[in-house]
Amino acid sequence: MSPPLSIVIFLLSAYHTGSIALAASVNNSSESFFKLCPPTRCSNSGPIIRYPFRLNTQPTFCGLEGYQLSCSANNTVFPLRFSGDYYVREIYYPNNWISLTEIPKNSPNCPIQSLLSFNRSGSILEEPGWNLAIASCPQGVVETEGLLGPIDCLSDGGDGNGSLVYVMDGSNRMDKSLPFQCSIFKYVRFAQVLDVAVPLERLLREGEIIENYRIDYDCLVCERDGNYCGFNSTSNETMCSSPKARKSSNVAVIVGTGVGGGTTLLALSMFIIYRFRKSDNEKETKLKIEKFLQSYKTLIPTRYTFSEIKGITSRFKKRLGQGGFGSVYQGKLANGIPVAVKVLENSKGNEEEFINEVATISRIHHFNVVHLVGFCYEGTWRALVYEIMPNGSLDKFLFSKEGNRSQSRPILNWETLQQIAKGVAHGIEYLHQGCNQRILHFDIKPHNILLDQNFQPKISDFGLAKVCAKNQSVVSMTGARGTEGYIAPELFSKNFGEVSYKSDVYSFGMLLLEMVGYRKNDDHVSDESEEGQIYFPEQIYDRMSGGMELGLQVEMDGDEEIGKKLALVGLWCIQWSPTSRPSMTRVVQMLEGDLGNLEMPPRPFLSSRIDHS
Repeated sequence: MSPPLSIVIFLLSAYHTGSIALAASVNNSSESFFKLCPPTRCSNSGPIIRYPFRLNTQPTFCGLEGYQLSCSANNTVFPLRFSGDYYVREIYYPNNWISLTEIPKNSPNCPIQSLLSFNRSGSILEEPGWNLAIASCPQGVVETEGLLGPIDCLSDGGDGNGSLVYVMDGSNRMDKSLPFQCSIFKYVRFAQVLDVAVPLERLLREGEIIENYRIDYDCLVCERDGNYCGFNSTSNETMCSSPKARKSSNVAVIVGTGVGGGTTLLALSMFIIYRFRKSDNEKETKLKIEKFLQSYKTLIPTRYTFSEIKGITSRFKKRLGQGGFGSVYQGKLANGIPVAVKVLENSKGNEEEFINEVATISRIHHFNVVHLVGFCYEGTWRALVYEIMPNGSLDKFLFSKEGNRSQSRPILNWETLQQIAKGVAHGIEYLHQGCNQRILHFDIKPHNILLDQNFQPKISDFGLAKVCAKNQSVVSMTGARGTEGYIAPELFSKNFGEVSYKSDVYSFGMLLLEMVGYRKNDDHVSDESEEGQIYFPEQIYDRMSGGMELGLQVEMDGDEEIGKKLALVGLWCIQWSPTSRPSMTRVVQMLEGDLGNLEMPPRPFLSSRIDHS
């Protein structure tokens, strides 16, 4: 609640000896923005146009670059650089999606053709994570669930064979969803917008293309709270304004000018207001989170009640693992699909990490990133439901249990380790480059690399992830985040450089070295020649720079040249200066290339020898 006005007045008047009360009007920058950039539209039935969009007749500061719309008769027009103009049917600001239809031409009516010619490159539209598969099937094929069509206007099949054309979700298993007589001849990028029912059916019926547009995360939270987002060009910051605040023109402030105590009392008054507001904010936090999660209640990821979580896990019957975050249990959905349920413990105060994971990972669709099926947010209970990874996490294969190798799982061969390394690298590269908004993970480590039945890796745990613009080279951080041993030096001190996507590269380098040595990167190993101990990554560097074998204590099957390549790439990745580290695109090239093409990197650390003399 707000502090009683009488308390503030009492404190100000306590020292009021000959003071004057002055009402000063304080300019409200958010009010100015919304006065100069009011919502508008091209017609009574057209979509409302407001920040981040603007009409071309409004000042440029009313919207972001690339978000300019125009009016043509009563239609709202959105330009695409490589596809031409499209009509805007709807803009839904709380979930940042826009509905577009192709401007009618003289060509035959074929709604899906609008998607086939649709090119979002160089625009504000996010790159979707789904593929729409277009298949050609012979006459008389038995239609199966998920196979839509035939598409009459593409009756020649697009493949010149005159067969019927169907479409389906390209992320489905082809061997299970597609009749054996059919074959895929084209994939098209397709957006599965979370809160839009059956977007594919709407596309096929009316040619309606629904896409997510890029938007600042703070702005998105503001909109989902029922407010309007704006931009303060003076401070270069996002603003959030409630409907009530937009109607207010100024704020009256009482200033005490008494001798000796006015400034102190004003500060005390402001402190009391701050305390009351902080209490209000804490109470409002859960409400904001609840509103945020409401947008996920109808489609993937599914929101489960705690009672449903208990049913899925058979009352937490089988625990798969445990960590500082809580426990992971084996479960099964009502349709029989096996899942892993991570139940978070000590979650009080960690709502931000929980919401961050749900918001981030639910938009990622990549083979090497774990798929979030659903979540639970009820009372003090927090749970995340993932696709199950039969082989668990990578750390169980790398690190012995209580120092006893016989208690650990079998040792992986070099070829499997290389497969895992490449998969993780591809996953991180996708996070950095594959989305229109760059995702920095900040917690790459073996524990967060899950393995499926074929030892294909999937990156998990996005609680510490940060989303930023793709062209943003530097990320502001309030403190180090991640796990000790994998945190890049610049996260501790700016003396090492700026925080950026190169911080994930450092963590990946440490992961590679641990995969090579089957030991934690912060271990010290014996160095008999010097009668001391040496930091494990340093031992790897010294042996490779001297042309020696890796000298590992764990023997692995396969080509040891793979181990040398993984080690070299890892040493390049852990360079202390971020500018000296390769990008993840370059890392992928190094991993997929030949060992002979890799040079020895500079020494990435100071000596850590421990002298026992």
